[in-house]
Amino acid sequence: MTRVRVTAPRTVTSGSATSGGATRGSAALAGGRSTAAPHEAAEESDAGQLFVRSLIRSQLRLGLVVGLGFLLILLAFPLMLGLVPGLAGSTIAGLPFDWVLLGAGIYPVIGLSAWLYVRTAARNEARYRDLAGDK
Repeated sequence: MTRVRVTAPRTVTSGSATSGGATRGSAALAGGRSTAAPHEAAEESDAGQLFVRSLIRSQLRLGLVVGLGFLLILLAFPLMLGLVPGLAGSTIAGLPFDWVLLGAGIYPVIGLSAWLYVRTAARNEARYRDLAGDK
């Protein structure tokens, strides 16, 4: 996979156009306007901008929900240790239970949070592509 760095939209200047009025491999527009591909052109329309804002809002909402859920579960661990009598003093294989819980019990929560985020983010982006008409 090759990484591509995009620094500015593709534009056509009066000096770079060929004799046919278009640059090679693009549908150039006169006046230096962007030579956007169809999916980029959809983003420039009012409906396309609405779709992009909707995608950004849904991704922000997803990030906040997953982050807050993770923090609530993370805060539940010390509360459980403090509220359940004798739990903090118990040991598993010679290790204090609170160390085991915070050391080994948090990784499945991190993995589950990451899996849910990636799965739902991909679904949000697929819905956006369907609405925008990208294939």
